Amino acid sequence: MHKIPVTVITGFLGAGKTSTIRHLLQNNQGRRIAVIVNEFGEVGIDGEFLKSCQVCDESPATESNIIELTNGCLCCTVQEEFLPTMQELLKQRDRLDCMVIETSGLALPKPLIQAFRWPEIRTGATVDGVVTLVDCEAVAAGTLVGDINALEQARQADPNLDHETPIEELFEDQLACADLVLLTKVDLVDAETQTKVITWLRSQLPPHVKIVPCKSSEITADLLLGLNAAVEDNLDSRPSHHDTEEDHDHDDDITSVNIILDQTFEPKTLIKQLENLVEKAEIYRIKGFVSVQNKPMRLVLQGVGKRFDHFYDRPWQEAEPRQTRLVFIGRNLNREHILEAIDPSS
Repeated sequence: MHKIPVTVITGFLGAGKTSTIRHLLQNNQGRRIAVIVNEFGEVGIDGEFLKSCQVCDESPATESNIIELTNGCLCCTVQEEFLPTMQELLKQRDRLDCMVIETSGLALPKPLIQAFRWPEIRTGATVDGVVTLVDCEAVAAGTLVGDINALEQARQADPNLDHETPIEELFEDQLACADLVLLTKVDLVDAETQTKVITWLRSQLPPHVKIVPCKSSEITADLLLGLNAAVEDNLDSRPSHHDTEEDHDHDDDITSVNIILDQTFEPKTLIKQLENLVEKAEIYRIKGFVSVQNKPMRLVLQGVGKRFDHFYDRPWQEAEPRQTRLVFIGRNLNREHILEAIDPSS
């Protein structure tokens, strides 16, 4: 039986991975796609967001073709959660055309891909390609890797630079493993800035890796799928900061805080409170759903740094509680401080 092609979608927090996969599912061109979502935190925000794309339940491949893994990051839990999940999916590969795996923003790609060398998986699936998403506006602003010019000057001055932060190393590892780079949020910068970011990215990538600008996560399925890279067979050509380590450690100070509230919120007021919060705390990502008073629709809220996007995605269902559920990802987060910051009575 044929091997199922698997596309790994990686990228830093807030780069647009979930929105890209959601668009892919809505424009799947008849493909039967199974999706594995790796959450960071206990509240399944990304998986639920993907399920709202209105096409997921139409696939006969599985009872639900969106599978959430919430036990940490995939690169640390491939044996505990990923392996049994893949084994179950592979039993149904005659009813699947492909799979897509969305890694968490803190996951290293290579440990996950190495799992495709295991005998239990190798005979049934292959990594068709690794697509790394990069937030153009955030990189230009120095949010992720520092000022572009300063970083480049430092690297030219010291080719053996070894004091990058764990986040910078993660970003570089995600780039090093890519078969394709999607440069997202390009509509939020001017043409000169976009060109500058692309030039810098090109200096970090092998010549064969293409950079594709993308806005609103709208990218054709033909570009994302069918790369035929068989990545698990050429991992040696994709260097990583962790290649010589038996295991790797994440920054233990980076955690998630899950907030579930019965209160309703006024969107502009909540966003203002969150903007004030991110000025005082080191928060990388905010995502979730908000209950808005007198609104029958659920509000999707996503924040990266000081930038917030929000929109209504669907009506609240009769069987689901109308709750505000938010996940905060950052360094040394304090749950009580977060609750105080978004208290509607404040």
